[in-house]
Parts: sequence; structure tokens; C-alpha cells
Amino acid sequence: MDYNVVWYVLIGVLLIGYAILDGFDLGVGIFHLRSKGDLNRRLVMNSIGPVWDGNEVWLITAGGALFAAFPNVYATAFSSFYLPFMLLLIALIFRAVSIEFRSKEANPAWRSFWDKGFAVGSILATFLFGVTIGNVVIGFPIGETMEYQGTVVNLLNPYALVSGLFAVSLFALHGGIYLLMKTEGDLQQQVLQWVKSNYRIFVVFFLVFSGYTLWIKPEMIANFSFGKIDLPGNRHELIENHELLISIFAWAIVLLNVLAIANIPRTYSRGNFGWTFISSSSMIAAIVMLFALGIFPNLMISNLDPAFNLDIYNGASSAYTLKTMALLAVFGLPFVISYTVIIYWTYRGKVKLDDMSY
Repeated sequence: MDYNVVWYVLIGVLLIGYAILDGFDLGVGIFHLRSKGDLNRRLVMNSIGPVWDGNEVWLITAGGALFAAFPNVYATAFSSFYLPFMLLLIALIFRAVSIEFRSKEANPAWRSFWDKGFAVGSILATFLFGVTIGNVVIGFPIGETMEYQGTVVNLLNPYALVSGLFAVSLFALHGGIYLLMKTEGDLQQQVLQWVKSNYRIFVVFFLVFSGYTLWIKPEMIANFSFGKIDLPGNRHELIENHELLISIFAWAIVLLNVLAIANIPRTYSRGNFGWTFISSSSMIAAIVMLFALGIFPNLMISNLDPAFNLDIYNGASSAYTLKTMALLAVFGLPFVISYTVIIYWTYRGKVKLDDMSY
């Protein structure tokens, strides 16, 4: 078994889990200021009250897995994106503080300040996630010693900025769909109008971003070719022997993505909001997988020289470490999944305000 590939897949699963779960509560934050009145804003915030901090566990777990499985990639990523990651951390902290502090005082000015903090923190965090993914796709200056050779300005390129805006439109849609499941009455009808308008915005960004990606980075579809895959950097016999299977899987994910996007308006127009959320989650999973397939087997791409790319082999820990960690993951990952399932089952249904609410 190729444990390098196994850990590429496992980290991908963790990132998909994070994108789906924290994606909707970031999306709720993006929508927060559109709700009017203290009652509605409390309902919106409390829709994610029991789950938002647990959702972030998936990101922490993914970061820990990246550190252990691909330490060279972890070191290069966190040194390259040091300032954006610090801003991201500040945004997530300020967002969390806003949730906890908002209802501590009844003063309207106090609550308005933390409402803005919740929304701005959510938007900034989402945008920075998108900028990071955009730079991973397009590549950035990585030298022979695996060190970042550029500046912060290099990270704010047009493609990364468009990627950030696409992420905001994606998570906003996902968060609105989650609110459809958790609200009722007039507020739910307001949210439905938000979702309808944001769906159109998302589709525009999706088409623009997809076309931009194929234009500026045509090699992203190399793994979609039936036949010989011409990948830069290190190659491996396992990959070469399964190129047809990889291509079939890639096109299946494309089909899943298209069907999921098309199914969103069909389900919310029928009031099947649970299926709308499943479609939205499937869409996010498909998008993450398409990015992963597009850069595979690379993890970080150098735009100085393909020989400097960090892939699942030259960026990995020893084979013994990967094997040992895989055995631990077999026992550890089910606990994370079980915890998530229990929390969501416990707090299922429409959001209700009580003495313990935010």
C-alpha cells in the first residue's frame, strides 16, 4: 500500500469535512447583517451556537495531519502564508469573541458592534481561505531549498483574489441553505430570498472562476486525460499504473459537481431544504476533490521551476511514520466523525431561544 497516497486522501477528507461544516457557519456569519432586528439576529447566530466551535476541530485535525504526514509541505506553507494565516487567525478569534460577547449586554450599540465583528470576521476568514487555495493552485515562488522566495504582494495576485471572492460566494450560499433548515416563519422566507439571489451570484462566480482556472492553469485537467498523464516533478509506479482509474474518477466528480449545483434550486423550490443542504455539501466536496485531483500528486507548486514542487513523496515523512500514523488514524478518525454526528443529532431541528442562548 502506498501510504503517501493514503495520507493525501485522508487530509483531503479532513479538509472536505471542514469546508462543509465550518463553511456553513462562516456562511451564516456572512449573511448575519442582512437579518434585521435583535430577535432575528439572535436566531441566526444561535443556529450555529452548539456546533461552530466543534466544526473548527476538523481544520485543527487537518493541520496536525499535514504536519505529521508532510512536514516539508507544512513548513513551507506556514512560512509562505505567515501573514495571511495570522490575519486568518485574528479573524477567527474575533469572530468567536463576537459570538460569545454579543448578548452579554442589552445595549444596542454593544450588540451592533459585535454583529459587525461576527460578519466581518466571517467574510475575512472565508476570503483568506480562498486566497490561500488560489495560490496553491496557481503556484508561488518556492526555491530549491523549499523556502518561499516572494513577498506578501506575490500572494495577492488576480487569480488568488478571484478565488477569495469565489469562496465567499460559495460559503454564503451554503450558510444560507443551512439557515433554511434551522429557521421558520418570516425569517425563513427572508432567508429563502437571500439564497435565491446568492445562488445566481454563485453560479456567475463559479463559471468565471472555472474558466479563469482553465485559462491560466490548463494543466489542472492533466489528470482528466484518458491515457498518459504528464505530471511535472516526481512520479511513482502506483500513479502510472492507475491513470485510467484516476481519469474516470475525475470525470465522475465533474458530473457530481454539475448535478449538485443544478439540484440546489430544484430542491429549495420544492421546500426540500434538507436535500438542498445535501446538494450544497456534495457540491463543496466535489469542488475540493477537483482541486485535489488537479494538483495531484503535488501539494505545493513552484512557479519558478517544476522541479521545486513539493509532492506527496519529497514532502512526506518516512514510510514507517506514515504507516504508523495510518494505523492510529483508523482508530482516531471514527471518534471525530462520531462526535460530529452526536452533536448534530442532539441539536437537530429548528433553532429556539432560551436562557442559555447567545
